[in-house]
Amino acid sequence: MIRVAVAGAAGRMGATVCAAVQDAPDMQLAGRADPQLGVTLAEVLTDAEVVVDFTRPDTALQNALACVRAGVHVVIGTTGFELEPLLAARTPEGLPRANVLIAPNFAIGAVLMMRFAAEAARHMARAEIVEFHHDGKLDAPSGTAKRTAQLMAAASAGSEPPIHSVRLPGLVAHQDVILGDVGQTLSIRHDTTGREAFMPGVLLAVRRVGELEESPIVGLENLLF
Repeated sequence: MIRVAVAGAAGRMGATVCAAVQDAPDMQLAGRADPQLGVTLAEVLTDAEVVVDFTRPDTALQNALACVRAGVHVVIGTTGFELEPLLAARTPEGLPRANVLIAPNFAIGAVLMMRFAAEAARHMARAEIVEFHHDGKLDAPSGTAKRTAQLMAAASAGSEPPIHSVRLPGLVAHQDVILGDVGQTLSIRHDTTGREAFMPGVLLAVRRVGELEESPIVGLENLLF
């Protein structure tokens, strides 16, 4: 049984992760950390092998550093923070090495959308990205859109395509990648209609984060392809 603690457990994503962990036959929910619950991450770290973080950009980095220093693996779904401090973080001697996996998007379809977009960018002249999220999302552009742009630029050896962000009530998470060339366009779209779409990817990351040979790594695609 993998002992899993969830940071941001009172949020919509965190609560969905807690339910998914409780339903997984090979996992045990070891703790729920959230200011709304009156429980700090430090209080649940000692009981956890893996922490799943769905908090805020201004707290996710500190949570991840605390996990590394405690020898606890961490799977991060929060985006919008700088990675440099994590690159330099080391687990103290005497503790098992802690790995860090950051995924801008845990939906398998979204990971495929990013991969298809990167492949298409090699063959089409130009592209733009339009991403749509609910009006409570803190970062714009989204981590998914930024990751898509990075992958497309790397595949095409060109510049990152422009990103347009839409924030409206009623949306969950949606992204269009629109590519154009002489006399033609190509659109690649992914729609998330419920937060349950992220759970298979989250559980995959929890199961595999301890196997990583490098840390931190960014992108669920590192576990899929």
